[in-house]
Amino acid sequence: MGVSGPVRDLPKQPPRAAADASGGPRRKSALREYGEALGFAALLALVIRTFLLQAYKIPSGSMEPTLLIGDHLLVDKIAYGLRLPDSIFGLNPFPGTIPYGHYLLRLGRVHRGDVVVFVFPLDHSKDFIKRVIGIPGDTIAIKDGKLWLNGAAAPDPHAYYDLAGADRTRVSPRDNFGPVTVPEDKLFMMGDNRDHSYDGRFWGFVDFDAVEGKALVIYWSWDNDGNSIVPIRWRRFGMVIH
Repeated sequence: MGVSGPVRDLPKQPPRAAADASGGPRRKSALREYGEALGFAALLALVIRTFLLQAYKIPSGSMEPTLLIGDHLLVDKIAYGLRLPDSIFGLNPFPGTIPYGHYLLRLGRVHRGDVVVFVFPLDHSKDFIKRVIGIPGDTIAIKDGKLWLNGAAAPDPHAYYDLAGADRTRVSPRDNFGPVTVPEDKLFMMGDNRDHSYDGRFWGFVDFDAVEGKALVIYWSWDNDGNSIVPIRWRRFGMVIH
């Protein structure tokens, strides 16, 4: 009976051109690896900005003294639930199928006193930031500039006024408004700078679905009107927004 020759006597096959010495696949080029890393980072940043955390800048004084012009703040976009953005890079593909600007999942309740960012009801291209004054079922009134809630004068520790009583008028909603009852799934908003805020007294209620998130903390503050060489408000860095 014959036997096969030893394996070592068999001719060796040349290595594959597409494999390295260990038989594994060829490594990716450095350029491709960098590109994939940058793409993943951009996607991650987009997800965080859309659903978790977003930076905003304060352009007006309607929330003074709580928020000043030039404050930069972070907003918790998942504080009240998972909300789809109002558009994707300014576009709305598959309208009627994708519920843009609506909450898919509600996780938390909006409370009176929360400072929130929301889509302005009269112009959906703009974001506003105000304080929640009334939630569904509340009755809101303004009497001589002061807040009344559910039939009684309300504690209003964040409100700031600079007009004298003689400067108030009975015909302006700034000074005398309501009473109105907040409907279901609506909110009533006002700015802390009560005498200089364009808010719910003038344009009504905000849909819950329009709320984009809750203001968290000031991470940067730039004083454009400051006289110092470097007009940075260092003391405002890290301030938690109440």
